[in-house]
Amino acid sequence: DLPLGLAVVRKLRDLPAQAGLDREARLRSPRGAFECVEDLSGRRVIVVDDVMTTGATLDELARCLKGRGASWVGNLVVARTPSPS
Repeated sequence: DLPLGLAVVRKLRDLPAQAGLDREARLRSPRGAFECVEDLSGRRVIVVDDVMTTGATLDELARCLKGRGASWVGNLVVARTPSPS
């Protein structure tokens, strides 16, 4: 059995629309935007997202999850778009 946690992370603030932002703005945008609300000590976590461009949101989520004890964080994305220059 694989546990499914749908409310492990809470968004602390809305992120601006990513369309039209340059690479640096996209990389800064998600910093500090999430909070992990569960103890994940020793747990392996997979984050599922629809689209990845720079990976900044997934990186921030991984940082947040590892900060609460996750031993490993992987990503599963449906689509990957080219990163803006």
